[in-house]
Amino acid sequence: MTNDAQPRTQWLGRWGFVLAATGSAVGLGNVWKFPYMTGEYGGGAFVLVYLACILALGVPVMMTEIALGRRGRGSPIDAIRRVAAESGGASLWSLLGWMAMLCGFMILCFYVVVAGWSFSYLWKMLSGGLAGSSVDDMAAIFGANNESPLNLGFWSTLVTLATMVIVGKGVQAGIEKSVSWMMPGMVVMLLIMIAYGAFSGGFGDALHFLFAFNAGSLSSEGMLAAMGHAFFTLSLASGAILTYGSYLPRNASIGRTTLTVAVADTLVALMAGLAIFPVIFANGMEPGSGPGLIFMSLPLAFQAMPLGTLFGVLFFIMLSMAALTSSISMVEATVSWLTDNKGISRRAAAWGTGIVLWIISTLAMLSFNVGAEWTLAGKHFFGWLDYLTSRWMMPLGGLGMVLLAGFVLKSETLREELGLSPAMHALWLFMVRYVSPLGIVVIFVDALGIATLDFGEQWPWLLLVLAVIAVIGELASPRLKRVLSA
Repeated sequence: MTNDAQPRTQWLGRWGFVLAATGSAVGLGNVWKFPYMTGEYGGGAFVLVYLACILALGVPVMMTEIALGRRGRGSPIDAIRRVAAESGGASLWSLLGWMAMLCGFMILCFYVVVAGWSFSYLWKMLSGGLAGSSVDDMAAIFGANNESPLNLGFWSTLVTLATMVIVGKGVQAGIEKSVSWMMPGMVVMLLIMIAYGAFSGGFGDALHFLFAFNAGSLSSEGMLAAMGHAFFTLSLASGAILTYGSYLPRNASIGRTTLTVAVADTLVALMAGLAIFPVIFANGMEPGSGPGLIFMSLPLAFQAMPLGTLFGVLFFIMLSMAALTSSISMVEATVSWLTDNKGISRRAAAWGTGIVLWIISTLAMLSFNVGAEWTLAGKHFFGWLDYLTSRWMMPLGGLGMVLLAGFVLKSETLREELGLSPAMHALWLFMVRYVSPLGIVVIFVDALGIATLDFGEQWPWLLLVLAVIAVIGELASPRLKRVLSA
């Protein structure tokens, strides 16, 4: 175990971590993106591919991040530096920690703006501000919501303040206490909406939309979408999971805990689909994607259903809590680093970070109104934050994590931390060395548009290529380890 880590606050129990990590993973994307992708790319066939990608790509990388965090007992920068040094690795590996911490903070700079939409729509639902008779009317309301910098700025500022208040209270009194009621509350509200949907008349259509097994509609694009979403939905390579892992008690099983988080994240995403789409189908609407579904079609459907205002309020409360639990996790790495390295209190670190976050997020917020024309290479500030983090920093960070764990660290380092049986550890090591890197590279290449990837019916050939890479990798492993450790 590393010997320069300072005593560190820990979760009160394993479930504190599970709820916090699940809250980090369950965000706005789970509520609309995963259900829509499921129906768009083949229903049950897409779900099976997605689950396979979670097991093959998401779970191994998440286990790696948690293990690195708990082993190093620090922020991403400190934890990676300590664990790499323990195995004789170069100090440059700490740059992975810098990238992860910066990535999470940059994501949060535009995420608070999107989260502000949820809070503003909760208020509109309560105050009757969502009156409209068509999707076009709702689109006009959504546009007006973004065109006012004072309105949009108010709600994004509210999200920033709420996040910093919770994070400033600490790991146990702030984060763990908050997610201990927000996550169960979110699940309860989803169950209430699912129960209503079961009697709405659109439940059968929703089940078919989400789960009908149609292998013919699962294209290469769908497979890549499943791989990409499996990686990004678990908040990997953004500093959140690694930092949360640094608070994990020594006696908690990393493997069992990771599987619990992955299953919970997937279940919440599927439950969101079962809550949303019965309402959409019962009112004769076409299931759209993105903000169009959540902020335009769904509010219109709530108006047409009995007790629609009540269910609309419940839905936007749930959406706001999902947004808040994710924003809490994305800022924790920065606050953790400041408290560990700058000798300042957690409260001061939280509010100092909040001020910088507010300034940068204001620039992102202005991209929707007065700053819409402030573009560089065709992208405004909001778009650049999204592009740099999702297309570059997260894939590169994830690739660096698995290379560090698979080829640089001493074999006993993470074997001891993970506590797996010999057979399971060998499986994890194989996935981290070969399957996860290959998957991340595929996502990276596709996201950047470097090449058009078409799996078609080439799965046997891809498996053969993976086997060849694994054999070559094992033969070259000692030399590769020396190169990466230099």
